Amino acid sequence: MDPDSLPRRFGNAVVRAPTAAQAARYDRISIDEHGVPEAALMENAGRQAALIIDRLFPEGPVVALVGSGNNGGDALVCLRALAAWGRRVSAVLVGNRPEADPVLHGWDLSASVFDPEQPDAGGVLGRRLEGAAVLVDGLLGTGIRGAPRPMQAGAIRAANRAAPRAVVALDAPSGVDGTSGGVPGAAIRADVTIAFGWPKLGTLLYPGRQHCGRIVAVEIGFPPGDDETWAQLITPGWAREVLPRRPPVTHKNAVGAIAILAGSAMPGAAVLAARTAFRCGAGLVRVCAALPAREVVAEVPEAIFVDARDRDALGAAIEQSHALALGPGIGTDGEAAAQLETVLGARADRPAVIDADALTLLARGAGGGPGGADDGPGMAGAGGIVVTPHPGEMARLVTATTTDVQEDRVGTARRFAASHGVATLLKGAPSLVAEPGGGLLVSTHETPSALAVAGMGDVLTGAIGAYLAQGLDPFAAAGLALHVTGAAASRDGRGASLMPSDVIEAIPAALSPTGCGRTALPFPFVTFDQRQPA
Repeated sequence: MDPDSLPRRFGNAVVRAPTAAQAARYDRISIDEHGVPEAALMENAGRQAALIIDRLFPEGPVVALVGSGNNGGDALVCLRALAAWGRRVSAVLVGNRPEADPVLHGWDLSASVFDPEQPDAGGVLGRRLEGAAVLVDGLLGTGIRGAPRPMQAGAIRAANRAAPRAVVALDAPSGVDGTSGGVPGAAIRADVTIAFGWPKLGTLLYPGRQHCGRIVAVEIGFPPGDDETWAQLITPGWAREVLPRRPPVTHKNAVGAIAILAGSAMPGAAVLAARTAFRCGAGLVRVCAALPAREVVAEVPEAIFVDARDRDALGAAIEQSHALALGPGIGTDGEAAAQLETVLGARADRPAVIDADALTLLARGAGGGPGGADDGPGMAGAGGIVVTPHPGEMARLVTATTTDVQEDRVGTARRFAASHGVATLLKGAPSLVAEPGGGLLVSTHETPSALAVAGMGDVLTGAIGAYLAQGLDPFAAAGLALHVTGAAASRDGRGASLMPSDVIEAIPAALSPTGCGRTALPFPFVTFDQRQPA
């Protein structure tokens, strides 16, 4: 597939990702309260799907699996439009659907009925699909709960075995839960998923994400989706809106000073965090660590070294900084715990990002963290906190298993954010940022395997700290840091050979006009087209 043939990337700053229930509710609101005819939504959805298919896969016959619900109606409209443009199309009806459907507007399309009671029904269906250049999945849509019923499951398995040249799912691949991303039974494996209105949250979450291919969201006539409880994608447009701007006349202290509490056992972590903080616009960076780390930290000559064992010097560094970054390489011994408690107790209203070993210490109860008696500074207080756990660290923070966290990543992040009053960045595929009020940001950079290298977390910590120091609230700082570091990793293009230092060096390009600027970055999987059907 030629990426240049795709629609315009993220035409606006706000691209939301509703759950299946939220999307269904908004369908009804659009129809009942805003007067949008249901037939118009189906017509727009089907014609937009036809436009995308004709652009991406302009040759060869198109066959659609047509279910009994609205998703099947969308598929029939899509076939009708393609037939009007001269494409050879046919439909396979699965479930209770009339062959002369009213949405066909009198077009006599080739249609057959999938009957699982017939001998070798799956094989017959497979042979019908084998000659297709494009298979359109209009079987189940986003309303599925649990595993598909036997009839639909048989059609899905036959379609997957047929393996046509391209599979296009409408709204969500059949069998994928539109809310959780779960795949409890058979599910279509799509090359492209055309999302109507907005990408559904479940299509962005694994394992469902593996079935979606590239996701293209198209506008079909919905009123603005401004419900703040919906998840929101971190797009270049969103990043452009929140990116700090330097005034023409300023100085290093005015544009943001950050203090990084780091350790001497792994001083390289401090180097990575400090370099990233400078690349992301911090005007002054202090690295607070034990004296043995000083020689390594000197690799960042722009940074100021502070002996973290000197309580007076440490206190002065905190007082003179606008934000704090706690955790890179500090270790988990008693001295590290004492330093963490000192900083948390002295931070006053300064925002902070807490990562790595500092999260482990909090999980054990240091400073009144989640694992303690809540009688210390912990994560409370003004100014705001960002925590950045990976699933294992989150499991320790909430006293659960990593499997529990992975099975409900959205719920876990949201509950932790709400119960502790902190912005919670749960790393993974995709990374999520939850805020205490219920907001959720979803990363749109699919680089988790490339980022599975020691030190990448320190890069993210440095970026978040820099944006906190420049005045962003914790939720926005975490989201922007995810976008910038993800864009830098995507631009580098080194795949599994990517190193944290490569990401840091690519940050200037990610912050250029083709990163957070006027032109959106090419994205690995989500695009957005605002145009009305032709």
